[in-house]
Amino acid sequence: MDGAALLRWGWTCLAGLEQRREEINALNVFPIADSDTGTNMLATMRAAVQAAQARAVSPTGREQGAVTEAAGDVDTPPVDAIEISAHEVAAAMARGATLGARGNSGIILSQVLRGIAEATAGGPLTAATLADALERAGALVREALSVPVEGTILTVLECAGASAAARRGASLAEVALAAADGAAKALGDTPSQLGVLREAGVVDAGARGLVVLLDGLVSVIRGEAPARPDYLPGDLEVGPGARSSRGADSGADAPEPHFEVMYLLADTDETRVAALRDRLGALGDSVAVVGDGAGSWSAHVHCADAGAAVEAGLAAGTLGAIRIESFVVTASIAEDDCSPEARRTVDGGYPGARDSDGRAVDAPVDRAVLAVAAGEGAAALFEAAGAVVLGGDDPITATALLTAIRRMPNREVLVLPNGALPAHELVAVGVAARDARRDVLMLPSGSMVQGLAALAVHDRGRIAVDDAFAMSEAAAATRWGSLRAAAHRALTMVGTCDSGDGLGLVGNDVVLIERDVLSAGRTLLDRMLGLGGELVTLLMGAGAPEGLAGELAAHIARGFPGVEVTVYSGGQQEDLVQIGVE
Repeated sequence: MDGAALLRWGWTCLAGLEQRREEINALNVFPIADSDTGTNMLATMRAAVQAAQARAVSPTGREQGAVTEAAGDVDTPPVDAIEISAHEVAAAMARGATLGARGNSGIILSQVLRGIAEATAGGPLTAATLADALERAGALVREALSVPVEGTILTVLECAGASAAARRGASLAEVALAAADGAAKALGDTPSQLGVLREAGVVDAGARGLVVLLDGLVSVIRGEAPARPDYLPGDLEVGPGARSSRGADSGADAPEPHFEVMYLLADTDETRVAALRDRLGALGDSVAVVGDGAGSWSAHVHCADAGAAVEAGLAAGTLGAIRIESFVVTASIAEDDCSPEARRTVDGGYPGARDSDGRAVDAPVDRAVLAVAAGEGAAALFEAAGAVVLGGDDPITATALLTAIRRMPNREVLVLPNGALPAHELVAVGVAARDARRDVLMLPSGSMVQGLAALAVHDRGRIAVDDAFAMSEAAAATRWGSLRAAAHRALTMVGTCDSGDGLGLVGNDVVLIERDVLSAGRTLLDRMLGLGGELVTLLMGAGAPEGLAGELAAHIARGFPGVEVTVYSGGQQEDLVQIGVE
């Protein structure tokens, strides 16, 4: 098989997974019964085919064909006319699947494609290299999992590889059929290997998807796919000794997982990836950290602490495409509704907590604001305005913020992070902090002066979303900057600064350098007020020179008459002054 044939196999897989998606979803009971394995494998294969299609361009440079959201709507290109090697197609598919993997099954699917990419490095896909590809894929998957579980897609993949290897010397068509039949036989054995499958009367969902892919390969090579039965839930007899749906891939004392966390990882190496795999294994189960063989990695874990899983990734490299889903089905949804729509995701809403009969649960009904503040004076300001303060001179971590939210006794918690953490960490903390008794809203305050502006319009008499919207608007309407003194010679976005120079920042970016802090403050205020403003807040830091506040207030009075100035002692360490303009 050359690249064109391999790409045609990708399209065939899309059609097969689309046709079998609901069947595969219905089989999904392990490791979490969330009925999305078919959907995840289809989405991952779609990402793989998109990447390969982009790689296979026509002589004019235009992409041949495009994958749309439904596999049935794909515009299949004339792949036989494409001149591209099998390795190029397989490598593109492996990378696309790694970057676009959905769920544990998608992660494993990416390694099947990586196995094919590595096996075809020296030529087309042949009988010998197909056996090599499947054996290599099985080894990659076993290595990627923190605790491999038998009776899953891993077992079936390894059986497919062994069946293919046993037919070395035969034709490609015969080897492909042996692999598919071997996988199908192993699929039928999965309930005897994993108790939760036996209890539910199903075969493994991910393994069923793998059989679809191998049957598609046979179809491309032979022109006809093997006949397979429909694997419907309940068709198998229920045997004794079934285990928990968490299976063998979790410790007996581990917290029940509430979240599926996935992210991409770059700027790392094998040693740090191994350490990440161990760390995620300590946090939860269904851990898989896989690579595309070209420097991109994808991580997956089911855990109770989503924030800690994200922090583990931050320690291992550069994160991207963070995805967090909650397995907690709110009690207003029937317990047997395990459709993907029943899963609450990061970008979804959070309904009121109710029991299975629709009654409101016994939970606190009041609302509180939690504000992150640096400096005793700033903390006192937020407390005086009615907020609970998380403060201290040391930087605030995601774990500290999550702990503080969980200690709040209130039903609704509005959080003013005030620039303490980057956005992706705040998302993870917010998801981890929400439960049936508490709703958490992260407000977009990038600094303490923005947080003070938001808190000034806080009204607990409004419903939470209206209150949060008004506070967010107030924060967004406050332009903010800061003054710092350069500690040493350094290169900034606007040039080189020397030790002692005054630095003016707007947001988090240095926008000006002056010979001293006062000169920098005057210039910064001129620029900020040049865009308009009615109220200036100066939050003075612990290291602010004596008289600086008076000089800056006088400069505003001279240059911008009518603008109100409010000066507070914040006591923060990093910024000599935080400036807010409303």
